[in-house]
Amino acid sequence: MKKTVTWVLIADGAQARVLENTGPGKGLQQVQGQDWAMPNMQAQDIQADKPGRSFSSSGSGRSAMEPRTDPVEHRETEFVKSLATNLDRKLQDGAFDRLIIVAAPIALGDIRKAISPNVKKTVMAELDKDLTNLPTAQLTQHLNGVIAL
Repeated sequence: MKKTVTWVLIADGAQARVLENTGPGKGLQQVQGQDWAMPNMQAQDIQADKPGRSFSSSGSGRSAMEPRTDPVEHRETEFVKSLATNLDRKLQDGAFDRLIIVAAPIALGDIRKAISPNVKKTVMAELDKDLTNLPTAQLTQHLNGVIAL
């Protein structure tokens, strides 16, 4: 009988890691190569140039143009999209059978939107908590009601 592999994705908008559980009493192990982190940056760090300028529609005044999207938000959205693409690829490779997503509330919403329908089918639970900075040993107390570790 094939063992059921459950992946636990711990994420926020800038960092993520995947832990694996292969059955009751097996605990959680870090999945090799499945951890990502972006350095913390603010909008002024991301945007190197000054905003462009445009002429006013009435009169001769000029004013600075604001970016259409928040650069920090855009960066986090791209991070979540790459995370979702990776999960889809790993599911197709047969790396996991079930998925638990533990993410900060905003990141959880972004992840829900980004993951493919096939990955959505494997999601057995979601927790809207930011546990990205907790050591693996301390995660078990947060996941006890969700999975037998």
